[in-house]
Amino acid sequence: MNREINLPTTVLNKSLKALVEKYSMVKEVPNIQNEDIKHYMAAELEPSEDITGGHFYSDGKLDTGFIDALKKVCLKCIFMHKVSTCDGCLEWIKKSEIFNTEVTGKQIEEILQTLVLDDEIMQMTSAGYGDFAFIPVGKTCYICKSKGGVIGEKKSGYFTSFPCFSCERMSFCSPDGVVSPGACVYYQKWLDF
Repeated sequence: MNREINLPTTVLNKSLKALVEKYSMVKEVPNIQNEDIKHYMAAELEPSEDITGGHFYSDGKLDTGFIDALKKVCLKCIFMHKVSTCDGCLEWIKKSEIFNTEVTGKQIEEILQTLVLDDEIMQMTSAGYGDFAFIPVGKTCYICKSKGGVIGEKKSGYFTSFPCFSCERMSFCSPDGVVSPGACVYYQKWLDF
């Protein structure tokens, strides 16, 4: 603004202070991309998530406490239900009224992807039977990798004992494909065991 208006810095700062405090026409907006420069915008407008950082930022700072709490709650939900979807976690969180602020599906989706990358849960596609009976076929769902829904001992059972469920190429596997049970080294070792 200094370059465009060509006013002395003190006059500009005094004018901005009056617009912010006295007239409430302008508000200061935290910008996570450039924290050193002050950013202002009209008071009636809402800043873009690109500027404020989105759901997980509060006053320009990453809200790690909220993120950690949301991770724990999502893990607990998935552990309690054995299998859950993003919508299932969101519904459970809203019903239990754990958080004072509104939690969105986008937030839950981001947290679940983080948990997958942290190797705490596993993302799968519902087959429509067994533990997945209540989830529509083809829908993305999540299962816990640990026994207690928290980081620790890996979950034992049919998912970890059968090699296909831990295979990174499971989605490409088909009887007549390049990746197939007949050509799988791990599957053969499991059968020989």
